[in-house]
Amino acid sequence: MPKTIGDIIPPSRRRTLDQSSNINPESLAPNNTTPLPPMKITPPSRVRISTGSSFPYGTALIVLVILAVCAGIFYAFSGAEVRITPMSQTSTINTTFAATSDASGALPYVLVTSTKNASVVVPAESTQSVSDSAQGTITISNAQTKTQTLIVNTRFATPSGLIFKIHAPVTIPAASATGPGTVTAQVFAEKPGTTYNIPASSFVVPGLKGGAAYTLVTAVSTSPMTGGFTGIRPAVGQATDTANQQKLQTTLSKTLLADISSKIPTGYIVIPGSSKVTYQTMPDTASSTSVAITEQGTMTEVAFPSDALAKNIAQQVAGSYQGEPVLLASSTSLTLTPTASSSTSASSTYPFSLSGNVTIIWKVDPVRIAGAVAGKTRSSAQSILAGFNEISHATLTLRPFWSDTFPQDPTQIHVLISSPTEAK
Repeated sequence: MPKTIGDIIPPSRRRTLDQSSNINPESLAPNNTTPLPPMKITPPSRVRISTGSSFPYGTALIVLVILAVCAGIFYAFSGAEVRITPMSQTSTINTTFAATSDASGALPYVLVTSTKNASVVVPAESTQSVSDSAQGTITISNAQTKTQTLIVNTRFATPSGLIFKIHAPVTIPAASATGPGTVTAQVFAEKPGTTYNIPASSFVVPGLKGGAAYTLVTAVSTSPMTGGFTGIRPAVGQATDTANQQKLQTTLSKTLLADISSKIPTGYIVIPGSSKVTYQTMPDTASSTSVAITEQGTMTEVAFPSDALAKNIAQQVAGSYQGEPVLLASSTSLTLTPTASSSTSASSTYPFSLSGNVTIIWKVDPVRIAGAVAGKTRSSAQSILAGFNEISHATLTLRPFWSDTFPQDPTQIHVLISSPTEAK
């Protein structure tokens, strides 16, 4: 028979344990049965205990910042751009044209003139008896509505009555909206001697006295008349004179070219071959031991409005040309040849021929392009630009990439004009 714990514990101890097991636990509580108050636990001041849900302000702020950054990026990279390659045509030309001094003509022209002197002083080699007339350059003006031709030996008188003459005929163009027609001419004193060595002066044409042209055709000089002398003076030999004149002409050609280039009116063009240079040997002047050799050079160029010349050339070489504004890519490969009847003395017409290779480029108006595509879809804008004769190719760019319509405001459309060579 198995043993239990009661079989092991002595009887005296067993009774004690039995009594202990019958004790009421409540009897063990202290005599003061008042319950203790609950303990209040205060969390540390730096610890915040939330007992409810709250709005996630931090997360919302981050989201707003991200949205603002994205909007800024889209704005910075948004835009509308139209890149245009103009129509162009390269052709060979060999055609005759006729320009006119009338500024309102289909192909006007103007004469641009430059006159310069160059001198060198060399030791005297001998003496000689001379009788030289003073000479110089005048600018003749014509305020009439018609051209005025002056014949050889036409006289020009100073206010004091001194007479100078031209040794070649000239034709002064009629006045235009921009002012009187003008031309320069070389004049020579009627008599030799120092009396005619005068400063710059005004002149009238005595032969026109009695008519309206007398007050409308006048002249002025901007530099002194020089070279008048009679008597014996130091001189140099012909070989010395000739050698120095050639050197002076070389110097003058560069000076004249630089000066006349600065006188070409804005918007005008000079074609190679339209220039003419003449040299005039001025009378030598001498001191006791030296001689001053002077050479005078005059360069005249015919200049055309570049737009008008380009239009006239396009009419000859471009079969599809319909009068749109065009320009010349370059004039360096063209050569102008005056016809036998051409004269740079300012006749009313100037016939000439042009030969060489020429590239015509159609002008593109960015404002017109922007206005045409404003508010249009990409496909509509492409169709509209295809109808512009001046456009060879158009590339349309809209940002952001999902945009398909151009802004309503044309000023928000950026139009870029590429050169035809950039497109090749």
